Amino acid sequence: MRSQSGGERPVPLGPESLTWKYFGDWRGMLQGIWAGSMQNMHPGLGAGVEQHSIFFDERWQRLYRSLYPIGGVVFDGDRAEQTALQVRGYHDNIKGVDAKGRRYHALDPDTFYWAHATFFMGTILTADHFMGGLTEAQKRQLFTEHIQWYRLYGMSMKPVPQTWEDFQEYWRHMCTEVLEDNKATRDVLDLSNLGPPPYALWMPERVWSVFRRPIARGFVWLTVGLYEQPVRDLLGYTWTARDERLFRITGKVVDALFKLVPPRYRMHPRGRAGWDRALGRVAADSPLPQTPARNLPPLASRDDPKHYSP
Repeated sequence: MRSQSGGERPVPLGPESLTWKYFGDWRGMLQGIWAGSMQNMHPGLGAGVEQHSIFFDERWQRLYRSLYPIGGVVFDGDRAEQTALQVRGYHDNIKGVDAKGRRYHALDPDTFYWAHATFFMGTILTADHFMGGLTEAQKRQLFTEHIQWYRLYGMSMKPVPQTWEDFQEYWRHMCTEVLEDNKATRDVLDLSNLGPPPYALWMPERVWSVFRRPIARGFVWLTVGLYEQPVRDLLGYTWTARDERLFRITGKVVDALFKLVPPRYRMHPRGRAGWDRALGRVAADSPLPQTPARNLPPLASRDDPKHYSP
């Protein structure tokens, strides 16, 4: 089968892949601030978020609803390409000129691939630190799968490294030569006004305020632990040997606790639905799960084409 552009149709990942094993796990939420800040440090992506996003008005909602289409590119089977093209379409009009006079567009191949690279590296980091670890062979397999995954977007493959070794060099280059300390990144890392998650909106502010500070400090600490040292240096964070020991212990505790959770319920709904279809629990053409109403954008933004708003 051929795609609309005339080339061979990209093949979606399936249950035999390592990406299916690691990507849709709820432990991935532990690297959410890492992913957002790493993405925003890219000059073009950070400018787009600063000038076009309402993320900072609805942090939890945006995060939770984004999991559905982004996860769908991995788990939607023969509908994964359609989901990927929808995700790409949300970025059509995110463009402009940043504060330094540089033009940017979210669909610039280098910018779009950087976002995908953080999803891939986020998968590696989650599995390595919170899911028992990965072998070098597994990292290589995940690298190969991330290329297959990326083809679904129909973007230029020019920025994509050819080998795992090439990707590691690309990542080092981005962390040392390209990423910037900017407002969009600092805003992601500033959790001082973080509200309760959508499922806890019933909680009085005075009660949530008791939890906010330790939750905010904990997430930022985990994020710094996941950073490469050049990124810590760029943002002015210190990381001691004691931090590293505690970080590794935390990862082992998280892994041990999740072993008590039935595997099916470790997964995000879109991932769980993918496994249910693959294992015959539901029909292959059953409707794809969509984000619940509590995660939708504000009413005034629901018709904006850059938002996923089912």
